[in-house]
Amino acid sequence: MQDVFVQVLRYRDRLTGDAPSSLLYRIATNVCLNRLRSIRRKPEEPQDDVLCRIAAAGDIEQQSLARLALERIFGREPVSTRAMAVMHLVDGMTLEEVARESKLSVSGVRKRLRMLRAHVQELALLG
Repeated sequence: MQDVFVQVLRYRDRLTGDAPSSLLYRIATNVCLNRLRSIRRKPEEPQDDVLCRIAAAGDIEQQSLARLALERIFGREPVSTRAMAVMHLVDGMTLEEVARESKLSVSGVRKRLRMLRAHVQELALLG
């Protein structure tokens, strides 16, 4: 529902007041279809699970270990790549939305996230 209202706010200058409930249903349908397409095209990868576990760290010891892991993962990555990873993996934004926010092409965002995943996988293999 929040994604629908974000879309309404994003395109408010192009919207008219004609049939608002139909408009909301149409936007909701498009948001859901886009999310389903994204999931089918690119299902969650195992490396994402590592990042989710880090984000969910609870006690002080887990948080300290999570900080160390994040420093290791993101240490040599540009700040913009970190922001893209958070937007896509944590906030659940689509690649298109991340591209718009970061002022890059979708393929540029995809490449950065692919390189980040490769880095995470490399670190996981090294232990």
